[in-house]
Amino acid sequence: MPVAAIYGPDDFPNTVRTVRRPPIAPAKAAAGANPLPRLEWTPEVERDTAHLYERVKRVIPPVEWPLMAPTIKAINELKVQRDAVILAHNYQTPEIFHCVADIKGDSLQLAVEATRVKASTIIQCGVHFMAETSKLLNPDKRVLIPDSRAGCSLASSITGADVRLLRERFPGVPVVAYVNTSADVKAEVDICCTSSNAVAVVESLNAPEVIFLPDQYLAKYVASKTDVKIIAWKGACEVHERFTGDELRAYREADPSVQIIAHPECPPDVLAEADFTGSTAHMINWVRQNRTQRIVMITECSMADNVQAELPDLEMVRPCNLCPHMKRITLMKILNSLLTFSEEVTIDPEIAERARRSVERMINLKN
Repeated sequence: MPVAAIYGPDDFPNTVRTVRRPPIAPAKAAAGANPLPRLEWTPEVERDTAHLYERVKRVIPPVEWPLMAPTIKAINELKVQRDAVILAHNYQTPEIFHCVADIKGDSLQLAVEATRVKASTIIQCGVHFMAETSKLLNPDKRVLIPDSRAGCSLASSITGADVRLLRERFPGVPVVAYVNTSADVKAEVDICCTSSNAVAVVESLNAPEVIFLPDQYLAKYVASKTDVKIIAWKGACEVHERFTGDELRAYREADPSVQIIAHPECPPDVLAEADFTGSTAHMINWVRQNRTQRIVMITECSMADNVQAELPDLEMVRPCNLCPHMKRITLMKILNSLLTFSEEVTIDPEIAERARRSVERMINLKN
């Protein structure tokens, strides 16, 4: 079923839009901040990080490892001392994803695992809405994001005020928010979803029509998989919307045996050319299960590096669209977060209480 309608900010011209970003504690040395450790390539560092380099040696050149290894060693030692756990999204670079992260996955996996964290401090290696989600699910824990400027084009495309206007226009219609939204937006919706469970979430509402926001392309994908009437928002991921069907056809013409897997945030003409469509977690599982010799991953290109590190026998074709926001997270910024307990995410308690409900409804949904 095609999307019934798509709305955007231009459809509400008299509204003042303010995109609320998560409040961030000042990036200054907190009480009890640790001094910067010596970051030198020594025989001890080489020995202590050798097992980690084995994980990434196929995607990180040997000449680069001595520049990374001292910081990696310092992070892994300091996170134990500071009672911290590091969560990393699949789009993080291999030295973060494979060498310092304690919990890895897509947005749904990280949201679920965030509810099980025992450490007193969470460091979110991802973008700001992910750090907010961790804070929503762990209100009594310290949640840090190494760079608060790590935003998201989807999250910035819609506000809580926009959701309220949609509710006025479509009274009684339930609202589903992609997790790629601010707490301000999550506080105004009925339930959240990720690309892993979007169809299941929509159908769980048992409603003839649903407002689905903010990703117009994910909305179109969901509409193609359900009989529920979908009312969408004009948001898009700046990484995935750049892929084209022509690009995929060129890959297949060059090698008809290639397998193409794509993320549902891509435009419909891209998904039409793909052999498989799924969330980042589903894409990774598809690769593990199928072990096709040559694969094109139509998503953020660091994920292809992370899969290549795990499955070195596969040939990954990389149509590289980088997420500039994810790439704001670096080893040195993670180390600084551990040293100074910055930058800390805080959320207005009234907004947090309502936003938490929509996230917990998603997590508690039995698929």
